[in-house]
Amino acid sequence: MMRTHRFLRLAVLGLTLAYTAPTLAQSFEGLDLAGQSKKKKKGSSSKKKATSSKRGKGKAAPAEDTADTAAEAPVAPAGNPATPPVTATPAAPVASPAPVKPAQPAQSGGGLGLDLTGDNDKPPAPTMTFDAVDVSGKTADRQRLDAAISLFKNDEYEKAAMASHELLGDAKLQGLHTEARYVLAKSLYRMGLYHSSLGEFSKILAAGPSTKFFKTSLEWLFFISRKTQNETVILDEIARYANYEFPEKFRNEFRYLLARYHFVRGRALDQVGQTENADKSFEEVKRLALTIPRTDTFYPRAKYLEGLAFFRNGTHHKDAAAKRGNTDVLASVEAMKEVVRLTRPMVGRTGEQAKLDKSLRELAFMQLARTHYGMQQNRFSIFYLNKVERGNTQWLEALFESSWANYRIGQYEQALGNLITLSSPFFREEYFPEALILKAVIYYENCRYRESNLILQDFEHTYLPVHDELDSLVKKNMDASEYYTVLADVQKKNKDGLEKNGTDVLLERILRLALTDQDLKKTNDSILELEGEMDLFSNKGDTFKYSELTKQLLEGLKVQRTSLISKAGTMAKGKLETELGALKLLLANGLRIKFETTTKEKEFLEEQLKAGGRTAIVKKYKYSVAVADDQLYWPYEGEYWRDELGTYQYTMTKGCIERDTANRNIQSAGAM
Repeated sequence: MMRTHRFLRLAVLGLTLAYTAPTLAQSFEGLDLAGQSKKKKKGSSSKKKATSSKRGKGKAAPAEDTADTAAEAPVAPAGNPATPPVTATPAAPVASPAPVKPAQPAQSGGGLGLDLTGDNDKPPAPTMTFDAVDVSGKTADRQRLDAAISLFKNDEYEKAAMASHELLGDAKLQGLHTEARYVLAKSLYRMGLYHSSLGEFSKILAAGPSTKFFKTSLEWLFFISRKTQNETVILDEIARYANYEFPEKFRNEFRYLLARYHFVRGRALDQVGQTENADKSFEEVKRLALTIPRTDTFYPRAKYLEGLAFFRNGTHHKDAAAKRGNTDVLASVEAMKEVVRLTRPMVGRTGEQAKLDKSLRELAFMQLARTHYGMQQNRFSIFYLNKVERGNTQWLEALFESSWANYRIGQYEQALGNLITLSSPFFREEYFPEALILKAVIYYENCRYRESNLILQDFEHTYLPVHDELDSLVKKNMDASEYYTVLADVQKKNKDGLEKNGTDVLLERILRLALTDQDLKKTNDSILELEGEMDLFSNKGDTFKYSELTKQLLEGLKVQRTSLISKAGTMAKGKLETELGALKLLLANGLRIKFETTTKEKEFLEEQLKAGGRTAIVKKYKYSVAVADDQLYWPYEGEYWRDELGTYQYTMTKGCIERDTANRNIQSAGAM
């Protein structure tokens, strides 16, 4: 009847690498590709009119300590830099924009925040000078560097950064530049200027492994990766130095991040049709996953990447080699089951680690469900979708996808019950255009032609303006940055609470639509993060705020922001074009359904005329309002309560006279 366009699109590798939802006891269902039949579990549910039951980034990563090893200690004892604080924020496993080749080392400099280059009414930037530490046997130049290090150790990071920058500006002190830049990079990190800090560490790393502080600068990449929204730049840096030996305490984290790098790179290569090179990247993902011990915190995340890599291989090679494709899909299923087992809630696992495990577990369930759905094993798909806990990140998506699976096996009432939740005012801004199409199809299947047409009219009224606005935007053929600017303006109005006109409301819906692309979302987060870092300069002391160092850093941040905006604009335009095509297809499908509905209704009316009004195509269905002892029957009258969301059961009170026969045909098709 109608292809599940959105569902199958979600079943491929455009998956978010976020994390998962827990359940205490676990059993696994399905994928029997070897011809073995498995006993299918049929869940019993109480049928009632919209009845609800009223019942109520990385691992716990190594602490940012010992970043400076004894082997790389500064020449003088006073130069031993202080270690970073024990406040590492783990890197979340979300899909970053896929780099095809490593980016060049980040440059330090400006941004959109405070542009002081043309301010003539500001006081001139003071020149920071420090009295030399009078220590016997040291040169005056060495004493100046020691003074900067002492300021850093005393938590005077602004002064330490400016003193280090002053040394870097003196060409005669070339021999001290590496150490001065190291102090500058650490000072910027401690000030919360992570992108600026990354730029300075990148310059140290670019000088090569023989450079002083090379190894410890590699370690600082991990600290920065836990502080930034988008880790693409960090992944690029890590990949650039993949052939060097990392300290043992970071080795498994490095392998996991490198696996992520190859995963997003492989996906990018797939998108541009370079399948052979993509194969190599996904093979590297699987190889790196095997190098991480099962007892390590990063193992479940690496296993998840491995499962996605197997799934990709299975879907890409299935037509050319069915046996290999099935083997890879089965390997993907086993990898996801292993992730579920490893992320079970455990005594003693609390806080950030428990949160990350829960998120990863949730995504593993979603992938298991999508894999079985793609293999026409709809009941197993429903089994895994039901494992996603109510209210979690993937919950709405799980409800929507289970509606399609329920439709496939003729469980219309459950499918409609899920759609009631999706249409509630609580989720008005969510984007599920296919939900109305599915609802119309279900009513059509039950010979409720008039209701089906009304639903299709509602769909056109809601989404035809979105289509027209999308079409208008795409046809403008603007520069990439302008496409992002359109979305950024909507974000600004939302942030500032400004009044929005009709066009703004449509653009806001388009913004949400665009940001369903995780690559674009992460790039957008990075842009907002850069702008936030620019604003931080205005909170610093006047001496630092109006210094030459600040001007250089802001200029560097501006360059990074411009590059990201161009990248985000390109991705935004691509996403808008993709969704415009999808919306065109949905509108076309809606017209086809309307045509078939109108034709059937016409045929029925003609038969009635011939039979003198005695012919009927619908009848009242038998149904009961009986519910389980722990449930309460509560007729749905249009109101929504938060505690009822996801519990609705819809009952078709009337429909096709030959519905039982139709149901048997649908169930047979769904079991194929």
